[in-house]
Amino acid sequence: MELMDWLTQTQGGEFLWTVLVSMVPVVELRGGIPFGVAAGLPVWAAYLAAMIGNMLPVPFILAYIRRIFQWMRSRLPRLDHLVDRLEDKAHLKGEKVSRYKYLGLAIFVAVPLPGTGAWTGGLAAAFLDMPLKRALPSIFLGVAVAGFLISALAFGITSLF
Repeated sequence: MELMDWLTQTQGGEFLWTVLVSMVPVVELRGGIPFGVAAGLPVWAAYLAAMIGNMLPVPFILAYIRRIFQWMRSRLPRLDHLVDRLEDKAHLKGEKVSRYKYLGLAIFVAVPLPGTGAWTGGLAAAFLDMPLKRALPSIFLGVAVAGFLISALAFGITSLF
């Protein structure tokens, strides 16, 4: 059965929900894969859906987060403290990434711990002025490795094949 047939005829809703859950900051792929498997997806399908969902916001984060923060400061001054916290977090994480640049970014995103991931990696890359075309592959590599680690740790290595 082809992938598109499988998605539309069998578990397309679970796949889509897994994509959506994986787009949420903090939850990301680390929560999306277990969610997808719990919803009835095979591990490989949950991994694929979580990868897609986790990566969808990243180009927008890299390209627009500074402008969004600037807009929030000018139009919503009550949220200045939130923007300050997010910028501080990005700068703090950016210090860890900046030493090894793109490899450091991939490793940072790949570590399956709270406070790391595609959203934070995207924030750090944006505040380090990393170009989209160089940061995006690093973040993708990190997300792929994190997904493999989460899948292998949660469901066993053989469940991936």
